[in-house]
Amino acid sequence: MRKVGDERQRTLEQTQATPAMPERRSKEGAKEITYALAITRATLQATADGILVIDENCHIASWNSKFLEIWAIPEDLILLRDIQKVRAAIARQLKQPEDYLYRTSEIEVSAAKSADLLELADGRQIERYSEPISIEGAVAGRVWSFRDITARTEADLVSRRLAAIVDNSDDAIVGKDLNSIITSWNQGAQKIFGYRAEEMIGTSIKRLIPADRQQEEDEILDRLKRGDRFDHFETIRVTKDGRQIHVSLTISPIKDASGHVVGASKIARDITERKLADASLRQAQKVAEEAIAEKARLLESERLARADAERASRLKDEFLATLSHELRTPLNAVLGWSNVLRGHDHLDQQMIQGLDAIDRNARIQAQLIDDLLDMSRIISGKVRLDVQPLDLPAVVLEAVETVRAGASAKGIRLQTVVDPLNALVLGDPNRLQQVFWNLLNNAIKFTPKGGRVQVLLQRINSHVDVSVIDTGEGIPPDFVPFIFNRFQQADPSTTRRHGGLGLGLAIVKSLIELHGGQVRAKSGGIGKGATFIVTLPLTVFHPPSDEGEREHPESRARELPIPPGISLQGIRVLAIDDDADARSLLQVILEAAGATAYLAGSAREGMEELLRQAVDVVVCDIGMPEMDGYGFIREVRRLRDREKSEVAAVALTAYARLQDRMEAMRAGFQNHLPKPVEPSELLAVVRSLASPRSNARG
Repeated sequence: MRKVGDERQRTLEQTQATPAMPERRSKEGAKEITYALAITRATLQATADGILVIDENCHIASWNSKFLEIWAIPEDLILLRDIQKVRAAIARQLKQPEDYLYRTSEIEVSAAKSADLLELADGRQIERYSEPISIEGAVAGRVWSFRDITARTEADLVSRRLAAIVDNSDDAIVGKDLNSIITSWNQGAQKIFGYRAEEMIGTSIKRLIPADRQQEEDEILDRLKRGDRFDHFETIRVTKDGRQIHVSLTISPIKDASGHVVGASKIARDITERKLADASLRQAQKVAEEAIAEKARLLESERLARADAERASRLKDEFLATLSHELRTPLNAVLGWSNVLRGHDHLDQQMIQGLDAIDRNARIQAQLIDDLLDMSRIISGKVRLDVQPLDLPAVVLEAVETVRAGASAKGIRLQTVVDPLNALVLGDPNRLQQVFWNLLNNAIKFTPKGGRVQVLLQRINSHVDVSVIDTGEGIPPDFVPFIFNRFQQADPSTTRRHGGLGLGLAIVKSLIELHGGQVRAKSGGIGKGATFIVTLPLTVFHPPSDEGEREHPESRARELPIPPGISLQGIRVLAIDDDADARSLLQVILEAAGATAYLAGSAREGMEELLRQAVDVVVCDIGMPEMDGYGFIREVRRLRDREKSEVAAVALTAYARLQDRMEAMRAGFQNHLPKPVEPSELLAVVRSLASPRSNARG
């Protein structure tokens, strides 16, 4: 078997090495064999498959260039005709080289044909076929053929993927010919229209079109034949159960190899829900537009209402300012002259009693004005606290001292029990003193002669309680819940024994709540006294105020018109006020302190007097006819004479609001004093303003 094989191998090699036939054969036979071999070699080279021929001794007998191309076998390697080296080169390119070598050995020992698939590491796929060579019934080798099917496999995969995509699409994908006959029908079409493929293929597409839209199909076919395409054509179609649905159609012509239109591909998407949503959206937009229009109308109405409210607020503020001015102006004269007269010697008892009554009632009147203005600020939210660390016991005791004289005059015992605090309390001392003064004054007011008012301050956990306890008339049980309401009094009748507007306790409640605390009232009933308890947290804090508040009038000690130590000797003061009583009062107070007083009844007269006289301080009213105090001081500050333009000036006015004080400062005044003014305060301010100029002159 081996010799036969060797003989055949030598024959094959001689055939490839030299086409000449052995001399023992005839020339004619040699020519035929040469021709046959040439045909065979040409055929091998022309085939699209790679061919490798192995003889019975497992030597490479023949191959074609396609084989070398497929496996990238170099010429020098194939010329060695060593099949093992070639197979090793092939194995290195495969995903599973061991399986390849094992399967190859298995095929070689078999006499059967073979077919298998080789997968390369680079992703290519090669079909391998082999067929044994048989000569006179004996195996004389094997022919191996290799076919690169990578492109075909990818095309098949793409085709299968496209088919899967089409079949599993939620959209209906339908094919039809130019006679409107359905040729394909996917799962999406079944879901949308309800028909199975076997029910629709071979039937007309028109069965899906409503009767009133049948002409659409004819128009579509006419355009398709011209090669036109439809994109997102929205129309209505009918389902198997008779429902009409909204669909969006995309229709493309299908052309054959020669470019002729032979049919159409139709993609239909159910847009019924979208249409319903669009309709709902349009309705919602309509409602929204109506709402926006209504909102705009309401906003405009609100704007107008707000403008009216702001206008009303301005009118109210202007009214309150005017009211304050008109009430404070005469009170200034009343209190001022009463103080001046009380400073005189040799007053009889009746005169003293009368002046005390004038002073007391004028101050009550001033307190009513202050309460009205305070409540107005509270209601409009314009009250701000000047928060600072404070000694609460000191504030309470100062309030007690303020009312002690009144309590003593009425024969009421005033007792204090104060627990010194060792924790920080934050608050507005002026406002808290106003609170405690109000409560104490109220207690004294409603406690008969011989009664007792007790102030108790004690720390309880994280807060402090200040209690004002009296043995007075008490509070009716049914009125206790309303005790802090504005303008409400336990006895509102015309025969009531105590006056007032009913604002004091309402102001107390509002101020304490601004401090983060609370106030409550207790009483055993008529004739059993009352207790008011103020509770303040020990760590309360509010933002710093941009509004300084006046001290409560009653918190100031009464002073003589010319207290010792305040002398205006050598100081020249120009007093400008359109009210004659106010001018006369200013003249008396200033000259009694040793000042030289120049008087003017208007801003124009004041300017003339200032230009004519050497003046150290100007005391000027604000509300005056023709030119007010703001206009006057602005003109003064614009004077070219530096001595005149830099004169010290204080506004003495019945306009006592925060904005009035700020406006005075912006206009050019150094200070602002509200009427009615304590003579000592006026003199102290004049002295402080005049000192720099007096020193400079000296």
